[in-house]
Amino acid sequence: MRTHHKTAIAFAAALLTAAAPAVAQAAPAAGRGAAPSACRPANHTAKITSAPASAGHHHYRVTLTAPRGYDPCALAGSPTDVRFSDHGSHTPVTAGRYGDQSAVVIFGPGRPVHFDIQVPGDARQVRADEASFTLRGPDGPIPGASFAEGALMVAPGTLVGPVEQGA
Repeated sequence: MRTHHKTAIAFAAALLTAAAPAVAQAAPAAGRGAAPSACRPANHTAKITSAPASAGHHHYRVTLTAPRGYDPCALAGSPTDVRFSDHGSHTPVTAGRYGDQSAVVIFGPGRPVHFDIQVPGDARQVRADEASFTLRGPDGPIPGASFAEGALMVAPGTLVGPVEQGA
């Protein structure tokens, strides 16, 4: 009797999981593997570094890397919901986006990606040491916020470029 009860509970749990509403998932790069997706916020790290300036703008590069043990996944366009903070306090600056929002790149172990933060040089800048953002896959946002650390200055008019291949 006890075995039948456990089997019935396991079967009911499987049915409920299959019937649950769909949530946007990190798109696998190839066939679905057994490992978790590198695109999930808990499965990668991100670092902000200074990049070469352009006419009238300061630039920072956010590089994402994934350790071994995670499946590659597809990312597209610029991250959304980009917010900046300094020592845990949010700044009033949010970021827009620029560039091709449809290009797809593959991210995973040994395949880092990056995106650009473009800050107007003539605007009043505020210090930040962290950026939070939501990555996007070809089918939309990937649930959860990712975080990148590194010193930067941000200002109204700050824009974020699309995710590109390479560190």
